Amino acid sequence: MNRGNGSGGGGYGDGRGGANLPALRGYNEALLLDLLRSAGAPGLGRAELAARTGLTPQAVSKITARLAAEGLVAEAGRGASTGGKPRTLLRLVPQARHAVGVHLDRDELRAVRVDLAGGVVEAWSGPLDFGAGPDLVVEAVAAAVVRVCARGPAAPPLGVGVAAPGPLDWRSGVLGRVTGFPDWAGFPLREVLEGRLGLPVMLDKDTNAGVAAAGGAGGAGSCVYLHVGTGLGAGLRLDGAVYRGARSAAGEFGHQVLRLDGPACRCGGRGCLEVLCLEAVARGDLAGAARLLGEGAANLVALLDVDRVLLGGRVVAADPEVFVEGVRAVLGVRALAGEPPVVERAVAGVAEGAAELALGPLFGHG
Repeated sequence: MNRGNGSGGGGYGDGRGGANLPALRGYNEALLLDLLRSAGAPGLGRAELAARTGLTPQAVSKITARLAAEGLVAEAGRGASTGGKPRTLLRLVPQARHAVGVHLDRDELRAVRVDLAGGVVEAWSGPLDFGAGPDLVVEAVAAAVVRVCARGPAAPPLGVGVAAPGPLDWRSGVLGRVTGFPDWAGFPLREVLEGRLGLPVMLDKDTNAGVAAAGGAGGAGSCVYLHVGTGLGAGLRLDGAVYRGARSAAGEFGHQVLRLDGPACRCGGRGCLEVLCLEAVARGDLAGAARLLGEGAANLVALLDVDRVLLGGRVVAADPEVFVEGVRAVLGVRALAGEPPVVERAVAGVAEGAAELALGPLFGHG
């Protein structure tokens, strides 16, 4: 059930207004669902939905009736009276549908099943040898999807989001020359998984999924997500949208050179932030790794002027306070104008972000 944007009417990035045209039924349904998702359990009244979207009250009533008939929307009680009849509030029904997110790391696979609110209802993780090649990895993904859906509803998930190491082309679903794994270059992972699973699949870089997890696939504001795990990369959200670049290559944060003629990096360069940071981690110098991460983050903040810097990945998870404080300290010193951006640990993981990408079409994102 794909409720992506209809033809015409622009996109949600240009004001998120509804359109009173029959051809845009899917667009308007997605817009209302997204507003109800953001409202959470308290819900919103029909008049509020009309005011926020520019749709007529009649159009809102018809659309919400259809959504209620599909089990996606339900009453959330009565709102406070403003002098007339108390208004009926509507809410999203999180358990009505679900999606799956899969994080393919170089040595581990993690899968989650989430409801429409993004809440994790099933999770599984296990070892993975990404270097074993596409055939074995595809089978591992298929088994993980079956595992997290085994105790779920009879209806299949809306889709599966897969987050993998980059570079990759998210439009075509084809992997590039993944650093350290050149044999993956040119493999059509999305197409193969769709054939294997019989479900829609969205493929993106792990860091893009990480930033999608920071507030839903269509969250507002600008932020960067810095992932420190078996590699080092960044996901970018600019003006509310995940930014991937013209060639899907944005966010190769770990391969900025911080030390000319420094140690060799597996990308072929020397002195890259990734090799310097991971070497510090390997020798147990987490404070030093955090300072290096902060220097790289400061370069990125100076270029993009973002509101938040989010830190994630297994290395950060091992001692989040060291990394948050280390990056915050560097950004405080290197702030060029006004207050530095907020620095905090990412609450959700990459697999959750991959599931957000799979949910995106229902809410008009992606």
